Amino acid sequence: MKNTVVSFRNSKEKGKKLSVVTGYDYTTARIIDETEVEAILVGDSLGMVCLGYDSTLSVTLEDIIHHGKAVMRGVDNTLVILDMPFMSYHNTTPEAVANAGRLIKETGAHAVKLEGGVDMVEKIKAIVKAQIPVMGHLGLTPQSVNVFGGFKVQGKSEEEAKQMIKDAKALEEAGVFAIVLECVPEKLAKIVSESVSVPTIGIGSGNVCDGQVLVIQDMLNMYGDFKPKFVKTFADVGKVMREGLEAYVREVRDGTFPAKEHTFGIKDEVLEKLY
Repeated sequence: MKNTVVSFRNSKEKGKKLSVVTGYDYTTARIIDETEVEAILVGDSLGMVCLGYDSTLSVTLEDIIHHGKAVMRGVDNTLVILDMPFMSYHNTTPEAVANAGRLIKETGAHAVKLEGGVDMVEKIKAIVKAQIPVMGHLGLTPQSVNVFGGFKVQGKSEEEAKQMIKDAKALEEAGVFAIVLECVPEKLAKIVSESVSVPTIGIGSGNVCDGQVLVIQDMLNMYGDFKPKFVKTFADVGKVMREGLEAYVREVRDGTFPAKEHTFGIKDEVLEKLY
């Protein structure tokens, strides 16, 4: 069944938990599309897991468009959401709408995601008015890492918790179809989830949210630089890749690869004419 923004949003009413993973290329998207994962997020996390940056801040609109196009070529049924990168929506509202429009128009993706609460309401309303679905993002918003002083759990104080609930309600009112809650205490994530009618998608916020999202390199153990507390390894793909590469090197060096079944032939009479 084809997943849409409407089916995604309606899942909360049906009590159906949503599964979201990041994806950044055609091959991965093709595999994800063959599963029951509802949505792929082309996240600005690609800056760290694909491009080798130490944060998401260096990711550009062109990076997201490049990877978004590749992902869209690989899907038939999966909802595809594109992150709006740092400084692509922080200045003027017209600029935010134009950049969101460029992401959708140039990739064919289905929705965009942006970080922030009450302060982003005006921009979200304008983007939604332009017929572009928007996913919100509260809690640990990686584009604000310098303000937070690092990757830290958010909403632990009374003031922060009250503001997050207020932000979630404001995002719902602005027209978002879902809200990511990143690194939020589980009990607060439950209150936030119960305060809005749109699905909440947790990452490091417990199982009380309406769905979950993980970076695919994390959940498959392909990115070994850092493993957050909230990540579970569902398959050790990194180990399998290393073992495969080591086997390849051994067989190349000892001459067992390529074997006869991997080799093309030529008729002897043709060869005889070459001498």
